[in-house]
Amino acid sequence: MTEQGDAGNRAEHTLRLIASGDLAELMAIWNGRDAADWSRAPQIYRALSEAILKKGEPLLAYDVIKEGLGALPGDVRLRQLQGLSLARSGATDRANAVLESLRKEGQVDEETLGMLGRTYKDLAMHATSADECQQDLERAANIYSEGFTSTGGYWSGINAATMNLLVGKVEVASALAAKVQEQCRKVLDDGNNYWALAALGEAALIVKNWSEAEDWYARAAQAGSGRYGDLCSTRRNAHLILQYWKTDTNRIDKLLCIPPVVAFAGHMIDRADRAEPRFPAGMETAVAARIGAWVDRVKPKFGFASAACGSDILFLEAMLQRGAEVSVVLPYNEEEFVRDSVDFVAGSNWPERFRRVLARATRVLTASSAKLAIGGVSYEFCNQFLLGLGAIRARQLETELIPLVVWNGQSGDGPGGASSVVEDWRALGCEPEIIFLEKEEAEQAARNSAAQTGPEISGRKSMSEQKPAGTSSFNSRLVSILFADAVGFSKLT
Repeated sequence: MTEQGDAGNRAEHTLRLIASGDLAELMAIWNGRDAADWSRAPQIYRALSEAILKKGEPLLAYDVIKEGLGALPGDVRLRQLQGLSLARSGATDRANAVLESLRKEGQVDEETLGMLGRTYKDLAMHATSADECQQDLERAANIYSEGFTSTGGYWSGINAATMNLLVGKVEVASALAAKVQEQCRKVLDDGNNYWALAALGEAALIVKNWSEAEDWYARAAQAGSGRYGDLCSTRRNAHLILQYWKTDTNRIDKLLCIPPVVAFAGHMIDRADRAEPRFPAGMETAVAARIGAWVDRVKPKFGFASAACGSDILFLEAMLQRGAEVSVVLPYNEEEFVRDSVDFVAGSNWPERFRRVLARATRVLTASSAKLAIGGVSYEFCNQFLLGLGAIRARQLETELIPLVVWNGQSGDGPGGASSVVEDWRALGCEPEIIFLEKEEAEQAARNSAAQTGPEISGRKSMSEQKPAGTSSFNSRLVSILFADAVGFSKLT
């Protein structure tokens, strides 16, 4: 077989993996890519960025598209997807500029016009005056209508109907909705098409047929399971229509539900020399059950946590067992972190469990390559970082962020521990849910463990317990420094 044939086979194999992959698998494909191979197969960049957008990760999709455009700068589909990824990331002005450029070049297909219309709809939602909002809504209505007239596609048709409703053209909107309904019912003869089902739900809302809308949205939610980016777009349009009709959104929200995001922190397993028991090894099963029960009750699908032995790993395991997407944030390099926070319980299997959760995580991030040995500032920054990442994910999906902490309710050993996490997160306006470790339960578990195993040799001390000679008078805190190189800076007075 020729080299070209080998490359073609590799591309086909990659495309099959993309078609069936979850987000963790898609990221593994991206991280393991051969850029030289992919530059000869632009369909891989297109397929991967589309798949990632469906999962609700526009920033990651943008990175894929950017590399693809570096190799194939004129690729129309990648430029369309660039506009969509920017729009879903909240960079509306940039998205609008990308898509307007395509239109000026003569790209007036349904995809380009539809995405361009979306940017004007988003601009309207953030307008600073009623007149500006109305102008942007009218632009969106005109662009979607142009797309429907030229292509007859139901996707541009339903958006044209919704935008015309929002500018007060109720009869035009109803007529367009009727045409879309006819088209989408024909499409459904060939299968359970997500966008056709969502369009039928939207059309029913436009004509105020509430029960029919609920039926279509219920089917759309089933067909779009796991497509959180698409579900988010569908729900946003439904909200616009319901707000126009001054109708409650709760019933539709329940159907187009996007699970919450969890930012997690909690106590490590106690070291052998800990004077006052907090989370002795004997409590592991009970704490794991409480975390599992919380996850079963709340049903989150996205989790952000570090991976110390004890609460962190128990949370990550519970999420992974239930098919959730997890992101692991390490405060500093993996080797030192394992030594400090994972592998200090003699005879335990925490190191193996650590490696398993990292292997199954959607992403593993390191907050800083360097470990700061004064105080617990590395852990403190890690906890702030993972909360910020969780907040970004929740904002992307327009869903709830829930901070969760396993805590004994007592003051801790220093910055970065569970107690300081609760304090820091509350200071940021995030009230964590708490899984409490009761003092009496911890003491009893420690007594039981001591009776079974006898005294143990002291383990390594954690960062917050370490006090190197000559540093006792020093403390540490997090600060932010912003560097900027502003255009025209030298001309400023």
